[in-house]
Amino acid sequence: MQSALDCALGARRTSTEARRLACHRTAWAAAPVAAWIASRDVRAKVDISPWRAVSAQEVLRTDRCGERYDRDREYRHAKNSESHAFLADPIQPIGGPLVQLTRRHRLADWVMLLSLTLMWGTSFLLTKIAVGGFPPDLVVAGRLVLATVLLVPTAWLLATRPVAGRRLWVFYVLIAVFGNVLPFSLIAWGQTFIASGLAGILMAIMPLATLGLAHFLVPGEHLTRYRAAGFVLGFAGVVVLLGPDAFADLADGQGHLLPMLAVLGGAISYAVSSILARLRPASDALFSAASTISLASLMMVPVVVLTGDVAGDAAVRVAPETPHLIAVALLGVFATAIATIVYFKLVKSAGPSFVSQLNYLIPLWAVGVGMLFLGEEPEPNHLYALGLILCGILVTQLERRGAAPARNSAPRRSR
Repeated sequence: MQSALDCALGARRTSTEARRLACHRTAWAAAPVAAWIASRDVRAKVDISPWRAVSAQEVLRTDRCGERYDRDREYRHAKNSESHAFLADPIQPIGGPLVQLTRRHRLADWVMLLSLTLMWGTSFLLTKIAVGGFPPDLVVAGRLVLATVLLVPTAWLLATRPVAGRRLWVFYVLIAVFGNVLPFSLIAWGQTFIASGLAGILMAIMPLATLGLAHFLVPGEHLTRYRAAGFVLGFAGVVVLLGPDAFADLADGQGHLLPMLAVLGGAISYAVSSILARLRPASDALFSAASTISLASLMMVPVVVLTGDVAGDAAVRVAPETPHLIAVALLGVFATAIATIVYFKLVKSAGPSFVSQLNYLIPLWAVGVGMLFLGEEPEPNHLYALGLILCGILVTQLERRGAAPARNSAPRRSR
């Protein structure tokens, strides 16, 4: 029992406190003491709750897989902490952790989760308001510049700067394009024609698109039956959302098919960015976010100049009012900068599996605030499509949740 607890705590030492655990023959008696020792050991990686019993079998399995568990968890934290307006379901790394002890999430974790839902779910409402007074490219440039002003000093003070390498900066440029410039522009242009709630529903396809792309781009990530079923459900939701009359309206020069496809293209662009974030060389997540957003701000300068929105011919547009300015400011400060920092902290504190609940909360919040503040009325097919997409995401979660009982099904020995 003593050696098993020592290895589970990652201490690999024979201290006086650890020797006293030999007299505790039951796991429920040893767990509080083990958690106390873990709090004193900075190298302890296993989260053992002082109020839950940890069986000897779990501790022994942690002993055999401790180093692998630590490496996989660090990999997931490093690769899944990129700044995106919408979060994909984290893909398990190859040979994922073989043990995951039960943990309770703190109240602060739930507060941060709801804060991200509020900030990212409301971004569709703010974008809809902002494009009413500004051209879409100015809205994108404004939010990126404001986010850069806040993120760069924060990263300078808190982030760890990686060793400069050409390959890393190539990934930064690609992530800036597919994770900021392209999706922000497509979504902003699409929302000049469609409702904010509809845009939020279209964005819900992003985690399913990530799973599909990972099958072809990420080594070792295969499209299993759960993922395939979820992808089919999500695709069916998109078909229901577009409706049978969408292509007929496009032929007549009416309808909103092109704006809907633009927002859908933004969701796929986010999925590509998520894959790039997983494949990039290891680097500090906050530094990566500040770098990519800064590069995206620089990329938007020639776009704004070429479109002529900063020239004299922009005066023919509707003059922006105070609500439009406030919407752009809130997009840059909260939906881009502060949400990025909160996201990093939440992934580190609660883990990517907990954060993946945003995939369900954000579309629902986007539809709700659109109805409340803009008087939007979603059509029945919009709600049916949202249900199909969320069911598709849920099906992909069943694979991960069903794997844990299978791994823990081995018979346990009593001592």
